[in-house]
Amino acid sequence: MFDSWWHWLSLAETLWVIGLSVWILFERRSPGSTLAWILALSLLPIIGIAVYFVFGPRRFDRKKLRHSEAQEAAKRAGAQPDDAEAQAPKARHLIAQSEAAAGLPARARTADVDIYFSGRETYAALEQAIAQACHHVHLEYYIWKPDRIGTRLRDRLAERAAAGVEVRVLVDGIGSAQANARFWKPLRAAGGRVEHFNPISLRRLRPSLANFRTHRKIVTIDGRVGFTGGVNVADIQTAQFSGERAWRDTHLRLEGLAVRGLQMIFCEGWYYTTGEQLDGRAYFPATRLRPVAAHTVQVVASGPDENRNAIHKLYLSAITAARDRVLLTSPYFVPDESILNALALASLRKVDVRVLVPAKNDEMLVGAASRSYYPDLIDAGVKIFEYGPPMLHAKTLAVDDLVAIVGTANVDARSFLLNFEVVVASYETLACDVLAERFALDLGNAGEVTPQTLASYSWRRRLGQNFARLLSSML
Repeated sequence: MFDSWWHWLSLAETLWVIGLSVWILFERRSPGSTLAWILALSLLPIIGIAVYFVFGPRRFDRKKLRHSEAQEAAKRAGAQPDDAEAQAPKARHLIAQSEAAAGLPARARTADVDIYFSGRETYAALEQAIAQACHHVHLEYYIWKPDRIGTRLRDRLAERAAAGVEVRVLVDGIGSAQANARFWKPLRAAGGRVEHFNPISLRRLRPSLANFRTHRKIVTIDGRVGFTGGVNVADIQTAQFSGERAWRDTHLRLEGLAVRGLQMIFCEGWYYTTGEQLDGRAYFPATRLRPVAAHTVQVVASGPDENRNAIHKLYLSAITAARDRVLLTSPYFVPDESILNALALASLRKVDVRVLVPAKNDEMLVGAASRSYYPDLIDAGVKIFEYGPPMLHAKTLAVDDLVAIVGTANVDARSFLLNFEVVVASYETLACDVLAERFALDLGNAGEVTPQTLASYSWRRRLGQNFARLLSSML
């Protein structure tokens, strides 16, 4: 009887593994990720399936915004392919690739690009722009804390809403969960609107969607001024409220046609969340350029609702094209094989490849996984530096004088595959040099990781790092 029971149990287990394997194979993951999930679900049939429903799905189906004629005209006006290619002929391949992969004509010339390297600078510029808003202010954030800076920014928005300006705030349902209805009440009372992207609640429980977050930080004002980068809305981002503990971050401000790219991305998220379609010249106004000061920039977005991975492709192609220098800054550095190989190969062909990461990460598991990649990179000649304290939160890439990238995406699977992200690529020597100068300044507060550093790690620490690496596809 026992043998019969064991026989049927073994058969059930075999059928379970086969069924799961077929299911996961249809997800078209990388071979390593596919095998890892099959193993996990086979060994942990109950817990594993629960974890998979939360962290496993790689696709996010959402209703798409059907662009009106006005928005299509705005896109066409913003493209200007001849001007962009004339302005940045060396980057023509990157421009064309990102435009095709992003699924929208993000290419545009813009009159002004300002880069900020602290929360204090960012908030000052943002509050000034909000105070000057005439028609609308749109904001999309992953984290909005109900702390001092969060309350101050909310009150600035409430003032503009009371003055008749349209204020729309879209915050992530998990990242901004602390900012509850009571916190937003003054803004809503003034006429502003606040919505949560993909909220998780018992009323609309869909575990398979829990892993898909908007990690974007976007602000557009009157369709003419835009902001994006790494700075969330939280006291820890500014020295004004956190002193020396304030995170080192990078953000930027745009004016001109490129703002339309940020506006369209916000409108997509707003439409998915509310069903309200925003279009017309009030949201996509005509913009005059100043040809002498114009820069060639490109807004590139990606998310799990498409499979082109535009930001990943931009990073990979830019690193592959490097001839002189690659300066990469990422707080969460868990590269896939393609990025890892691109960095190593660039270094082997004598490109100066430098990677800057936090010395103490706010996500301990991510920090451990990051260090598991050090040996291969250092062996190839890549120079790795650990910054801080304080925490480094900037997400930037400067390649030669070819492209300078500032945005919300980290170099990890979560940013490249699971989160909704956005970056701005500037194809100008000046922007590349600005990021390079800041990188050199940051090295003054960083230590290089050498082979001797790696040798000093205990076996327990190395074991922990390698274990964390096994989870890299979920970090």
